[in-house]
Amino acid sequence: MDLRLIKIYSQGNVPRLRYIAGIILGDILGLPWEIVTDRRKLGKHPVINYSDEAIPGAFKISPSTLLFETGIRPQEITLGEWKGLPVFFQEPAADLPFDIFAASFYILSRYEEYLEFQPDEHGRFKASSSLAFKNNFLTIPVVDLWAREFSKALLKRYQTIAFRRNEFSAILTIDSDQPFAYLGKNFLKSFGGLIRDLTTGDGNAGERYKVVNHEKKDPFEVYDYITGLIEKNKTEAIFFFPSGDHSRYDINPSWKNEEYRLLVKRISGRFKSGLHPSYQSHSRYYLLKQELERLKSITGKEISLSRFHYIRLAFPYSYRDLIKAGISEDFSMGFPEEPGFRAGIARPFFFYDLAEDRLTDLKIVPFQVMDATLHQYKNLDPAASKEVIAGLIDQVRIAGGQFVSLWHNTSLLETPEWKGWRELFESMLQLQQS
Repeated sequence: MDLRLIKIYSQGNVPRLRYIAGIILGDILGLPWEIVTDRRKLGKHPVINYSDEAIPGAFKISPSTLLFETGIRPQEITLGEWKGLPVFFQEPAADLPFDIFAASFYILSRYEEYLEFQPDEHGRFKASSSLAFKNNFLTIPVVDLWAREFSKALLKRYQTIAFRRNEFSAILTIDSDQPFAYLGKNFLKSFGGLIRDLTTGDGNAGERYKVVNHEKKDPFEVYDYITGLIEKNKTEAIFFFPSGDHSRYDINPSWKNEEYRLLVKRISGRFKSGLHPSYQSHSRYYLLKQELERLKSITGKEISLSRFHYIRLAFPYSYRDLIKAGISEDFSMGFPEEPGFRAGIARPFFFYDLAEDRLTDLKIVPFQVMDATLHQYKNLDPAASKEVIAGLIDQVRIAGGQFVSLWHNTSLLETPEWKGWRELFESMLQLQQS
């Protein structure tokens, strides 16, 4: 008999409970577990009593109704505090004074993003509308921290339990929204840009002419700098490339452009790469599929990774489209306007389709910070941004999780607008080393 097997006694072996028990007990704590609805099958194993019944010797968590419901409805949530952490779905009389399974499920499933909300100008769920932001815990991986305190409480009851030791890791991700300043444009756009430079007298005409004629390197093409630092710091990295058509919010080169195709081939030949679906594709499957096929034709490889342009997510439709298209991992889980933990966790997890109440095979890889968030949304300078990044890395280290940052090649230019950001980038790569 495996005495480490945790048995969860519950009134029902329901999908929501199976999902969140798998994350809390399995993925984070590394424990084997099983849901039991017949008390006669509890045996001599450690037991979590997730019911309203009394079971002598069991570890008691009083269940809210959330995991046993179907459908989606506004939830009544009142915040309290336990072990210095915010908690909700509280029950002080239990061994754990709140329903960790229901609270974690609410945060992880992005339950609140299925409800009615006031979108921003791009149709996105705003960070300021989230429970975490409103209650000042967006910058901590609350699910991981709940699990850590839960493990301590379990260990006091069952001393034979051994938990997994989770190790910190980091991934650098690069979005190539605009890989070139001058290259990658057709003749009319290049000629029009040259005429505009000449008539406005901004001093770019000569540079543009030399770049287009391959006498000088395009100023936005900083990939040698980026890849050199990746190799120097031995960090895992993923590059996301767009292949959608030009629009107001999509300023990437045509997927047919030879300079762009060569860049994508060069980078994807050395590092992991994925699709950066266009602004409109978050709700249009045919565009997503078309762009995926285009990128496959460039790289000559299957594409299984993605991150939506402008971090546009529409629950659950955007993720359903990714699954249908054959994407297995998405890196869009983060707020564009605030750093932190959008899903309250510092590690990858699988998408649970709340509308259909089912677990999917799509792995969600959250990111915690984006260069544009710090510089453009928050108006922070490099020094203040370094403090934010260092704080997030510390939180991920505590959780034994995965720190994921989002950068753009255009934020690493040596221009007045981005002065000091290369130094910040380099210091972050050093800070995140294991």
